[in-house]
Amino acid sequence: MLSVTGQYNPLPMSPFLNRIKPWVSVICTSYNHAAYVDEALRSVVEQDYPNVELIVIDNASTDQTADRIDRFVQQHPAVQFLRNPTNVGLNRAFNQGLAIASGRYVIDLAADDVLMPGRISKQVEQFERLSGPYAVVFSNAAYIDEHSRQTGLHYPVTTTGQACVRVPSGNVFRNVLASYFICTPTMMMRRDVLNELGGYDETLAYEDFDFWVRSSRLYHYAYLDEVLTLKRRLPNSLSAQVVLPDNQLLHSTLTVCQKAFDRCATPDEHQALAGRVRQFIRKAFYAEQFSLALQFGQLLHAIERPGLLTSLILGLSRLQPPVNGLYRQYLKWSQPRQALSPTMEPV
Repeated sequence: MLSVTGQYNPLPMSPFLNRIKPWVSVICTSYNHAAYVDEALRSVVEQDYPNVELIVIDNASTDQTADRIDRFVQQHPAVQFLRNPTNVGLNRAFNQGLAIASGRYVIDLAADDVLMPGRISKQVEQFERLSGPYAVVFSNAAYIDEHSRQTGLHYPVTTTGQACVRVPSGNVFRNVLASYFICTPTMMMRRDVLNELGGYDETLAYEDFDFWVRSSRLYHYAYLDEVLTLKRRLPNSLSAQVVLPDNQLLHSTLTVCQKAFDRCATPDEHQALAGRVRQFIRKAFYAEQFSLALQFGQLLHAIERPGLLTSLILGLSRLQPPVNGLYRQYLKWSQPRQALSPTMEPV
């Protein structure tokens, strides 16, 4: 591992000509990704950046994923492969990789997503140019389906490829409370910040919202305006499970919202959190997790007096009507008609 110290003084030439390039650890977690894992891993080893450490953790896949990774490692023996005998969950699997990572920067890669050529070089260069407390560099992404066909973009772009919307940068704490605007797999993160935060919270069912809340309160985020990742959207993805009555995503979201409440410092931040809590009162109601909807309601009461519609939903939650089946039928009818936007919630 080569270490880099000191501040970078930007020059008109390449920022790496007169310094050693910092190492980047790519932590790839897989579970039943046999159809996609080869493409994901190739996208890492084919990067033009020289100092990349690839760590792969398979979470007890029941298909041929682990065998495919084994064959890939035989061709690329520098790759580190951890094969879990049982599924320990996404967050713990990532933390296993983080514990042995040595890079200055870290990318969390799902085994069905793809890094675009040049991504690592561009994000490291952005990081090395920054001054101040920046912990994350993120970018735009293209969405692909199970056949790797592009289906949309995270941020719509102009004819020259720039985002058509204003993407928050710098102090984004209020923004991460208000909306889902960061495409998670586009992030490059500082390893020291991840270690300072204790990695991902292993008690949660997912990682991104919690990491955003904890890190953005202390550090800044920088946006790099390019499409640098292909994010695969599958019908059985984690985000699609939020409508199921037995899903654990809503419980995790309540925990993170409670953490966010403790970190809010201004009326604007409290109002941003209130908007998210109102959304999840509805989601918990439609998932027939009525007790959870009422717990979200208690948190909302600590911020503001609920409006008429929210009060109605909380009242109906006490009656526990069978709404989930109708709601899922509505989603099947409406979702093909809805365009993807940066404000759509993943959970």
